[in-house]
Amino acid sequence: MTEASNVETTTIKKGAREAALGFELALLLLLATLWGGSYTFIKLGVATIPPITLIAGRTLIAGLLLLIIMRWRRVRLPADGPTWRRFLFQACLNSVIPWTLIAWAERSVDAGLATILNSTSPIFTFFLTIAIAHQDRPTFRKLFGVVAGMAGICLIIGTQALHGLGEQLVAQIAIVTATVCYAGGAVFSRGFKGLDPMAPAAGSLLCGAAVLLPVSLIVERPWTIVPSTTSVLALLGLAIFSTAIAFVIYFRLIQTLGSVGTTAQAYLRVPIGVALGVLLLGETLSPNAWIGLACVVIGVAAMTIPARKPAGSA
Repeated sequence: MTEASNVETTTIKKGAREAALGFELALLLLLATLWGGSYTFIKLGVATIPPITLIAGRTLIAGLLLLIIMRWRRVRLPADGPTWRRFLFQACLNSVIPWTLIAWAERSVDAGLATILNSTSPIFTFFLTIAIAHQDRPTFRKLFGVVAGMAGICLIIGTQALHGLGEQLVAQIAIVTATVCYAGGAVFSRGFKGLDPMAPAAGSLLCGAAVLLPVSLIVERPWTIVPSTTSVLALLGLAIFSTAIAFVIYFRLIQTLGSVGTTAQAYLRVPIGVALGVLLLGETLSPNAWIGLACVVIGVAAMTIPARKPAGSA
């Protein structure tokens, strides 16, 4: 090969890598939007549907929907016991425990404080990766991204949101516990490499429904409730958009961006909500919020965009 052809090949490979990364970052933005909307869905849902029943319905509807899509795509769920035990453990970390805790806590915790507490998952993911993971090793660059993103969240929401810290202590501890579960789930889900992203998504959701449905029947007796139309529609939106679609994207990104990079969507949820408020509601941003948005963008970039390779490397 001539030097010119080598340069051309390197340029093509670089362009393909950048295009692939751009697509993954677009998926990360979509995931942040889908999960950012889940807080509104949950708030509307728990108004007339008890929290365990709401999350049981969320996991069951989403899991069955993914199962139907998998049948249509002719993708089979694994049949071996060890994989299903991993699905069950993943369900406890990613849905059963955290979603139930958040649904319960949202009845008393202010939205701003809840967002701050639940946006700390990249921090826990970073340190869990150091402690137990052997792949996707964290770097100082990612640590900088974690700190910058968290600082940005606090600037966007405003320090006044922290004034309620400690007042509904049990509910706040519940949200932090849910966040730690998310971090553990992000690290553990690296073990599903090689499976179609729909398989761990559907498998873990069906396992979550199998755990939550009996608890709902015993504790909350859902046949006695009369949910409002708004709560039912919120449950459907939560199951279809914030769960079924979001989980497929999540398990794909875990393999492409890594656990720390994927949990960066926790930071993106806040600026997305702020941007929607500016565009749709005519709200304005304080100077601190603009600085916060810049910090979030810098933090997410540091956690997700790989460092440039030295010139001349393939």
